[in-house]
Amino acid sequence: MSKLSPQEKNKLKISLKEKGYKLTPQRRAIVNIIIDNEGNHLTVEELYDEVKKECPEIGLATVYRTVQLLEDLGVICKISLNDGCNRYELIHEYEHHQHHHLICTECSKIIEVELDLLDNLEHSIEEKYNFFVKDHSVKFFGLCNECKKNSHSKTEE
Repeated sequence: MSKLSPQEKNKLKISLKEKGYKLTPQRRAIVNIIIDNEGNHLTVEELYDEVKKECPEIGLATVYRTVQLLEDLGVICKISLNDGCNRYELIHEYEHHQHHHLICTECSKIIEVELDLLDNLEHSIEEKYNFFVKDHSVKFFGLCNECKKNSHSKTEE
């Protein structure tokens, strides 16, 4: 995914204020860490560990509440990558749906797929079942390029 531009960062922060939420130093630090770690799919605990470096006084409960608030406001979304943890990522204005993820079963690397590969399928579902698709989530499990190379070199030995 493309990183947020400085203008998009400011727009995000202004949006929170416009929706009636104060951008406290703790919330600002959490938002900054989410933005700075875009594409890393952090858990709340990982986010807490990063924020604590900037705000040592922050509590885990504050991070949980802020993450829930940001999710409710549509700033971030929760994703499950079948590893027993909920992870979070930014929602970009230009995204109509969650993007797809490639998950390496060997090293746990996560690769984001920017193309929406299901437009035709969604249209067919909407037509056939008279069902409006709001969103979808697709995860592909397999081997990343590096693990695939390592797997091939092991079988050649």
